[in-house]
Amino acid sequence: MSDVLKALEGAAPDTRRPLGEILDAVRFNEAGLIPAIAQQHDSGEVLMMAWMNRETLMETLRTGRVCYWSRSRGKPWRKGESSGQQQHLRAASLDCDGDTLLLQVDQTGPACHTGRRSCFYVTLDADEARVTSEPMIDPQTLYGDKTPH
Repeated sequence: MSDVLKALEGAAPDTRRPLGEILDAVRFNEAGLIPAIAQQHDSGEVLMMAWMNRETLMETLRTGRVCYWSRSRGKPWRKGESSGQQQHLRAASLDCDGDTLLLQVDQTGPACHTGRRSCFYVTLDADEARVTSEPMIDPQTLYGDKTPH
């Protein structure tokens, strides 16, 4: 863990540090990415997990519109650019280890490419897996023939 993050462990509420100093301490993986969990700001519902790099995190913080890094496309992915189902940032937090982001967002419609509100719609238990929700919108309506994964 970086000295910067270690110092924040004992910091008083409302302690402030320059953003660049904190981003330099973030533990991006070997591909330069960090997992970002999107949570609906008012309900607490966990919507999805995607990846961000420093560039997409900075764009998100600057514009308020959530931008991830698409590993499959190898480029920035502005949530909703093809489906219209955007995420608008309400707050962003870094975990204590500096290796995961939590984004409080205002999600327009479904967050999942399956047309469901949340990507977490398969519940697992000791004996089976169960689908827990229906699509809000047919993926064909959102994406036509180009459904992302």
